[in-house]
Amino acid sequence: MQATKDKVVSIDYTLTDDDGNMIDTSQGRGPLAYLHGAGNIIPGLETAIEGKSPGDSFTVTVAAADAYGERDPELVQPVPRDRFPGDADIEVGSQFQAHTPEGTRTITVVDVRDDEVVIDANHPLAGKPLTFNIQVVNVRDADPAELQHGHPHGPGGHHH
Repeated sequence: MQATKDKVVSIDYTLTDDDGNMIDTSQGRGPLAYLHGAGNIIPGLETAIEGKSPGDSFTVTVAAADAYGERDPELVQPVPRDRFPGDADIEVGSQFQAHTPEGTRTITVVDVRDDEVVIDANHPLAGKPLTFNIQVVNVRDADPAELQHGHPHGPGGHHH
């Protein structure tokens, strides 16, 4: 069976940056399961997996535009320091979860001043090409509940 729209695809992967540094891997956690065609994974990776079958292994480099997008300078902005909890340990490199109309985002502190904190709401991997070493582990038909919810259930998928 091939990875096509509405199939649940399970992959083992290792993600590295331009310098070959490992960013993430499924090793030790088991395969990642996703619903193909539902936007569960970055577009460039989904395109690369399209048509692949269990047992296929390959490496693909996904351009930033097809991964987490290019960096948006407008997402770097100062916010008043009092918007952070008083007991928060705020230093350059600290990351916080922010709730936005687009969903939860990770924000990174890039500068700390007396009365404000400069944050970067770009995804930490925005603007970076990403290299994935992929092995397709399994491809199966999605069940009706998975299609309705837009993601797989069970091992490697979402749980309700």
